[in-house]
Amino acid sequence: MTTCPELERVLYIEDEPDIRLVAEIALRQVGGLNVITCAGGEEGLSLIHDFMPQLIILDVMMPGMDGPQILCKLRDMPEFETTPVVFITAKVQADEVEQFKRLGAADVISKPFNPMTLADDVRAIWAACDE
Repeated sequence: MTTCPELERVLYIEDEPDIRLVAEIALRQVGGLNVITCAGGEEGLSLIHDFMPQLIILDVMMPGMDGPQILCKLRDMPEFETTPVVFITAKVQADEVEQFKRLGAADVISKPFNPMTLADDVRAIWAACDE
């Protein structure tokens, strides 16, 4: 088994400005990650090739393109077809989590998340992707 490289670059797509800000602070200032946050799928997909995130966090319910639709578009891009994607949502019933994983999500983080542990939670998901 190889160990995965250290997680450095995370893309977070979230339509709620307050949640986006808290997550950015949690991941960047508390967690020390290089983070880009976007308000929607079109914005995220437009800059993904310049940023080349190692892991992508997607809000599930967003206007326009929702998280599952963005995931489908990512899987059609050869350079992101295996990039771990984490859904973040208030919908965390067991059957919903299983549905998200069947879609190809590495894991699901529940809202509201703990800003003090979000980066650790994301790093744990990142480490598990290589197992």
